[in-house]
Amino acid sequence: MNPDPPHRPPSFPAAPAPMSPSAPPAWTPPSETEGLLHEAALRGDAEAQIRALAGAELYIPVPRAEADAEPDVIWWRPHLDPAGRSCKPVLTRGMLPPWHPDMVFHGVSLKWIAEFNWTDPHQLLGVNVGTPAQLLLPSTPAHRAFWLRCYAEDDTPSGGRLLAIRHGALHGPLAYGLACGVHLAVGNGVPWNEVGSVCREYHKERAALRDSWSVTDHPTWRLQLDALLDARNSPPAPDFALHVREDLRRGLGGDLPSAELWRETAAGHLHDRGADHDTIKSMEALVRRILRYEARFRADGLLPPDGWVSTTVGYDYGRAVNLARWGLSARYCAPAEAEQAIVYAGALTKSAYDSWESFSAGYALGRVLRFDQEEYGAFYEQNVTAHRLLTEHEGSPWRHIPWR
Repeated sequence: MNPDPPHRPPSFPAAPAPMSPSAPPAWTPPSETEGLLHEAALRGDAEAQIRALAGAELYIPVPRAEADAEPDVIWWRPHLDPAGRSCKPVLTRGMLPPWHPDMVFHGVSLKWIAEFNWTDPHQLLGVNVGTPAQLLLPSTPAHRAFWLRCYAEDDTPSGGRLLAIRHGALHGPLAYGLACGVHLAVGNGVPWNEVGSVCREYHKERAALRDSWSVTDHPTWRLQLDALLDARNSPPAPDFALHVREDLRRGLGGDLPSAELWRETAAGHLHDRGADHDTIKSMEALVRRILRYEARFRADGLLPPDGWVSTTVGYDYGRAVNLARWGLSARYCAPAEAEQAIVYAGALTKSAYDSWESFSAGYALGRVLRFDQEEYGAFYEQNVTAHRLLTEHEGSPWRHIPWR
């Protein structure tokens, strides 16, 4: 028998036949991944199914007590599918069950699965078992070698994409709040509109909260969340400077003050408050820095030709939305508390800006002033990518959720 061609996958179980005209209405996949898998199954395209898995987030359910007890171990136990076949189960993001305090999920890749120690040659990989997106795959060495090749060839970006879940929030206060956190959702490559079982993988979520936010439990999570909602996490100097300019603008009948007047007024206010020489000089330098960033924002489309930033509080509010999602994913809070914080962050954002575009510019300025140091590097470029995507993409929540 001739060997398979180099890029032809091993044989797979037959895909389900297309539904007849008398069948119930077609199943609607909850996200892009399930859609790709479903369409490939209807075509009988086994290779396309594997390639869809190669670029997907895959999750193994595990009791939380077990995950906490042995964080470096993934116990991947076999299950029986509805037909009684033994399989190793994984779920795609769109098929995750509702949030539960005692059930969490290990995030794995197709590469991890392919390199797993498959001791039973008859064991199947069960993707979304018992759902309309079910896929059962044999795990022989030849099949797993093909999985690895597909994974190596996958070019799905990990971030910089606008993703959504069809059963997630799309309208109303919760969706509005989530749309205020969409910059980081785009950067992290997670659906913008989901408040559910997973934002990022359980142990990575906990590690990131511990290392970046000093969050290790509900009280420390709440402490950081409240600081964001009160706009106390970011340094106060940028908003002090912007408030001085807004006061001057109102005094000038709506016209922006000159750079010199703004700089001198901000420095004078600090002097009157007893600030030392270094603090005053730092404020003057900050005013110049804001002006340079705003000029770059105009050139790159984050601001209109005559636009400016009035406040950077949107940076804290946008991160509050994400910290609420991360806390829920790490099981440091329950859904009701996370959703309440997200809705409140949305209301605060609405009160501080007059459009999605002005919020985006305020968010971007807060972020680059804190991290970019006028390098116009990754922190800056991520803002530009997200802003353009969110203002131009037909599927953007900003195109469908009115500001007011």
